[in-house]
Amino acid sequence: MARILAIDYGKKRTGIAVTDEMQLIASGLTTVRTHDLIKFLKEYVAKENVELFLIGEPKQMNNEASESEALIKEFIRLLTKALPAIPIKRVDERFTSKMAFQTMIDSGLKKKQRQNKSLIDEISATIILQSYLYK
Repeated sequence: MARILAIDYGKKRTGIAVTDEMQLIASGLTTVRTHDLIKFLKEYVAKENVELFLIGEPKQMNNEASESEALIKEFIRLLTKALPAIPIKRVDERFTSKMAFQTMIDSGLKKKQRQNKSLIDEISATIILQSYLYK
């Protein structure tokens, strides 16, 4: 089997999580500057076997697409062009940032550590991946 890679796309930085090769465990991988994201993904896929990209789909409470959806669609277009062999699925990402922040509190991180937005993005990507794996 191959890994599944989840992406919590953001305007400035993007959280990334990945499964093990058996697709049992979701782990935060890193946070990447969005400007460098395609390059990072190309390099990662060259080293690791990835069978699927999961990309968060931000929706508002009324189920309509959020403002950032236009940016994500453009990213998907570029990703499909750069890595056409790997399929993409979308996953509802409502509340993942809040869940990530709560996870940081529950795990005992101090207030200063909880202000690390990169860590929130990485945890959010992990939550997106977990929601896909465990549904």
